[in-house]
Amino acid sequence: MKTKLLLHVCCAPCLIGTMMCLDELGDFDVSCFWYNPNISPLDEYKSRLGALIDYMPSCIIKDDHGIVLNKNCDYCYKIRLKETARYARENGFDKFSTTLLVSPYQNHEKIKQSGEKYAEFFYGDFRGNFRAGQKVAREKKIYMQKYCGCIFSENI
Repeated sequence: MKTKLLLHVCCAPCLIGTMMCLDELGDFDVSCFWYNPNISPLDEYKSRLGALIDYMPSCIIKDDHGIVLNKNCDYCYKIRLKETARYARENGFDKFSTTLLVSPYQNHEKIKQSGEKYAEFFYGDFRGNFRAGQKVAREKKIYMQKYCGCIFSENI
């Protein structure tokens, strides 16, 4: 029996690379979950959400945009993973994870620490398919952002 996995999604390109990894594992029944109140400005938030809906119309959307002014990446990891864990528990998922784990630019140790506060977190190092996911996104003309998402990373 496959593990019911709720996958937090930061954007469509990262979803593509992550799903390549999860498909290779073959052990998961994946549902996608959008919750990213940290993405700014609002136009960027809408662009990423729109691209995700176009790519994965069945994605569960918690549309809760609100600028999070905190220069600490740990905070952004925490708020998104905490909400994903809550939704997973309340809706009968066995595990949850995040597409943030496909990016070589994210702090995997910090993401893992944030997620492991919840017993149902699944850590997977999906970075091996980061470039492949981006390639597919470009081929499909899916919107690709140029920064992590928060107001601070926009100028890095």
